[in-house]
Amino acid sequence: QVQLVESGGGLVQPGGSLRLSCTASGHTFDSYDMGWFRQAPGKEREFVAGIGRSGGGTYYADSVKGRFTISRDNAENTVYLQMNSLKPEDTAVYYCAAKGRWNVSYYQRRSYDYWGQGTQVTVSS
Repeated sequence: QVQLVESGGGLVQPGGSLRLSCTASGHTFDSYDMGWFRQAPGKEREFVAGIGRSGGGTYYADSVKGRFTISRDNAENTVYLQMNSLKPEDTAVYYCAAKGRWNVSYYQRRSYDYWGQGTQVTVSS
């Protein structure tokens, strides 16, 4: 079992920024690709961003390209999501997830083996 804990959510005005963090338990963090997903009320959980286990490859949903940046610090067992130029439609619970299999898509929920509890991001004026 891998435990993931997100932090950094909150209430921000449109155009503002937040930095989410996700810290993993154990000593095998660098064996996993990582992703961020989000889920708004009444909507399916959707892909936001992904990053390879060594940090060399990053992947983004079209809706956040140019605004969000995913990064990781394997020495700290942590993955980050820097969110800039936030919009009301970014409001959702944000989840981090770990993907142990190399040959499955970053973009699909079913690719991931472990999930955090989520952190609420609300963008409102």
